Amino acid sequence: MVPSNEDRGGEYAAIDLGSNSFHIVVARYSANTLTVVDRVREMVRLGAGLDSKNRLADEAADRALDCLRRFGERLRGIKSDNVRIVGTNTLRRARDSDRFIERAEAVLGFPVDIISGIEEARLIYLGVSETLKEDLGLRLVIDIGGGSTEMIVGDVTKPIRLESLYMGCVSSSEKFFGGGKITASRMRRAILAASIELEPYVAKFRQFEWVDVIGTSGTVRAIERVVRESGFSESGITPAALERLLAEVVDAGHVDDLNLVGLGERRRPVFAGGVAVMTAIFRALGIRHMRVSDGSLREGVLADLIGRSKEHDTRSETVRDLIDRHHVDKKQARRVRDLATCLFKQVKDDWGLKRRHKLVMQWAAQLHEIGLMVAHSQHHRHGAYILKHMDLAGFSRQEQEVLSILVRLHRQKFSHQILEHFRPEKITLMRRLIILLRLAVLFNRGRSERQQPEVRMRVNEDDVSLILNAEWLEQHPLTQADLEQEQRWLAESGIRLKIPD
Repeated sequence: MVPSNEDRGGEYAAIDLGSNSFHIVVARYSANTLTVVDRVREMVRLGAGLDSKNRLADEAADRALDCLRRFGERLRGIKSDNVRIVGTNTLRRARDSDRFIERAEAVLGFPVDIISGIEEARLIYLGVSETLKEDLGLRLVIDIGGGSTEMIVGDVTKPIRLESLYMGCVSSSEKFFGGGKITASRMRRAILAASIELEPYVAKFRQFEWVDVIGTSGTVRAIERVVRESGFSESGITPAALERLLAEVVDAGHVDDLNLVGLGERRRPVFAGGVAVMTAIFRALGIRHMRVSDGSLREGVLADLIGRSKEHDTRSETVRDLIDRHHVDKKQARRVRDLATCLFKQVKDDWGLKRRHKLVMQWAAQLHEIGLMVAHSQHHRHGAYILKHMDLAGFSRQEQEVLSILVRLHRQKFSHQILEHFRPEKITLMRRLIILLRLAVLFNRGRSERQQPEVRMRVNEDDVSLILNAEWLEQHPLTQADLEQEQRWLAESGIRLKIPD
């Protein structure tokens, strides 16, 4: 029997849509302690479904959706704010990822976030830090995934350097060990390719004097298990153990003949590629010993989720950092945010708006002038570009796109065409958030609390009515002219703004 919502109020769930496998972790949070109550991993090989033009094959998509149907059953009854689903390298690369995500969201009943490589690295480090509480000093964390490898240096509290490289066990295996054949020359080419990918980052990472090297995720755990159970290493991974493993893999000659102690059958097809990537990393960075952590991306996602629910939202911290770094006028940002929030509260029920919509609107209000650092002319365009293309800790790619568009459309002509690639229900939602932001900016053009009127707002679908003190409006002819211009701009997108006569 599926537990009720009340029974599962303290549960959190994270799903990692990786290039090689999908994972779901369900945990209960109580008394400041996170206890994992369920964990499922399925080898989906989504990355293997990308063709040469980065289009996702129907067979791979169907295989993934079958897995997500099973995961979706496990999510029933968990509060929507307590669930996060993240897609990594394959969904970052896939040209038609929007189509897959739409189908995945329908199956799961929750949104799917595509995260950048840098955000993936941040969450991985958070997951490792949550799992390994001891502080042995500066640490290097390595995560070899199916399509990307994340490398992070940090201390016990936070990452200092994060990188995401375009190499992984699936991509390396497909490129260099096609048909399952393993030879010494193929292995050399695979290691060389990984070494070339590493080259721009080696000096940057070796400048840190780390004392603790930690590996995580499937490839690392598989390698550690094989070298330990084969007697190559007593604990962890060492250069000598890795070189012995490398020789064993080459001697096997074919993935079907990788009869290594501790190697699961589902890991075999991508094991040679993973060993090649790991060997390149050990050699390039001069690693002497690597221990393994059970914490990784999904544990990081869970920790981040709990932080959001406890008012420690990384996204809000990122916004504050952007405001400081780009010298945004904090008083004006606060004025616009507060009025946008006031209007939001008045219409949220009629427009079906949720807390997550309020948050992104508030962040856009705080950052709407970030483009002024570039130039006043077209600063809304400059701001949109910055927010779309920066690495913003805590934000998914979709959240960054929404934030970027809200800032892009907060002033001047309402370009409806910018929204056309979204699904109809998303267009409706974004139009409503944009209207709230535009009006909040308009009424704060004077950049003073003294000039701001009491504004009431009523809505009925695309009909928006403003209720203002008529005497105030007569005394502020510039605002009245701005409202009339706004009325014309919104009308071009089918929005009827009614203002006092």
